[in-house]
Amino acid sequence: MPARILIVEDSTLVTDAFRILFSETGYDVDVAATVAEAIERGIANTADVMLLDLSLPDGNGLEVLEALRERGVPPRATLAMTGHDDAKTRRICLEAGCADVLLKPLPIGDLLRHIQRHLS
Repeated sequence: MPARILIVEDSTLVTDAFRILFSETGYDVDVAATVAEAIERGIANTADVMLLDLSLPDGNGLEVLEALRERGVPPRATLAMTGHDDAKTRRICLEAGCADVLLKPLPIGDLLRHIQRHLS
């Protein structure tokens, strides 16, 4: 059974590219553009890896991780994606339970290596 990746990102350009990339590399992919949608999808199908944008139209992406954890269905690894390259953002994400914090834009090869590392 392929690993499931939940992409939580409000940019359709990014989600379309990620969906194609991950589907073609053998992953089962689900996409959500809002906190509410991500929680719903995360409950319905527990993800192995969640790529989590912090800035979503209806709130902070970290709310998704908190809600999934409260419901007992957190992903195996959550990788926060942010455009903020600062120690405070990194600390907040790690304290919230993210396995890693990735700076946007993400080089595809690096992203795939991060995901593979957290799945092994």
